[in-house]
Amino acid sequence: MSMRSSIHTRLPKGKSDKEAAGRRKTAESYVCDVECIHPELVEQLEETSLDWETASQLSEIFQAMSDPTRLRIISLLSQHELCVCDIAAALNMTQSAISHQLRVLRLADLVKFRKEGRITWYSLDDEHVERLFQQGISHIAHIAEEDVGAAGNNAPE
Repeated sequence: MSMRSSIHTRLPKGKSDKEAAGRRKTAESYVCDVECIHPELVEQLEETSLDWETASQLSEIFQAMSDPTRLRIISLLSQHELCVCDIAAALNMTQSAISHQLRVLRLADLVKFRKEGRITWYSLDDEHVERLFQQGISHIAHIAEEDVGAAGNNAPE
């Protein structure tokens, strides 16, 4: 995805593109009008920036979590340890589809499993996965509050 296409503002629910056109900014509005590099700040940032290996590993986690079905599975597993049959029934999907999504989550170390006879039970790998998921949910709620506040500020008097 290009930087230009990834820069956007969210439309409040119920607003059309035309209604929200005044809120939009072009990619050019997100850059400085003049180039002025702050050497001391840049040097400090270079010393503390995320290394490529860590960034790559973090990217893999977010890629695994970027699918709505996988997020719904994480949501279920944050409530209870479940087998594939239960997850498939809860999400109204096939066991094969769920199994495929669980494989992606397992490879990213987001979920783990244990065998009990012929049943395979899945759970979140650890509390970090649940916290990461809950932080995303909290962020969505925060964005919704901002959108409601912004819509209220634009109401006619």
